Amino acid sequence: MDWGRAKNVLIYAFLLLNLVLGYQLWNDLREQADSNPDLTSLESSTQKVMESKRIKVLAQIPSDSPQLRKISYRFVDGQQSHKVTDLPVPVDSKLIFTPKELANALKQSLPDIGNYRYDEWAGNENVFVLHPLVDGKWPLFKINLELHYANQKIVSYRQDMIEINESADEKEQQVLSASKALGNLIENFLPEGSVVTSIELGYYGQVFDSDADLPASPAWRFLLESREEYYVQGISGDVISPNTKESKE
Repeated sequence: MDWGRAKNVLIYAFLLLNLVLGYQLWNDLREQADSNPDLTSLESSTQKVMESKRIKVLAQIPSDSPQLRKISYRFVDGQQSHKVTDLPVPVDSKLIFTPKELANALKQSLPDIGNYRYDEWAGNENVFVLHPLVDGKWPLFKINLELHYANQKIVSYRQDMIEINESADEKEQQVLSASKALGNLIENFLPEGSVVTSIELGYYGQVFDSDADLPASPAWRFLLESREEYYVQGISGDVISPNTKESKE
């Protein structure tokens, strides 16, 4: 046996193993950092309230606070749709996790599906929920495209048909930061033991059947582990809880 060659092989093998272990360690540390939200953006008083009320925040707190304007929208038929339409050909439901493939698979039945975003927190075991996007970026919460599935196939859908109007008279305004909105919720609205699992900026408007234009404002959506949801209007700072249907300042 060539011991010198064998020794070199062992050295290279250990070097390769160290590289693999080092990469794995780096990847684990990065995932751990991503999964631990940075709470330093919250006021110290808010952090103390969190501790006293045993509130946890598992979601990352967005740092951006863009300038957005209020919009309005109306239902094309004057009301939310309750009609469920069958797809000509059922679609494999696994495509919901790849938006481009989903859009390609459903574009014949739903030509505008490319302007919708999947909401992983909405829906249930039989329904996927997507929301239309304002300016191609911000979801309009509470307006839904529902994809119904059975036997691992998307078989039908229900779509709220709306028209969005962005008035030139509305000026863009700085949106309240997510940390300030969350601080208000923690100190004044969230019950003890709450666990915040999702924070997302979009648009929220009251939903009721009408031919008239309905106003919608930029809003931060906060979802709890209990599936309760809170919206903080990004311009006025008002807190809306659809669980109680009340708006509070």
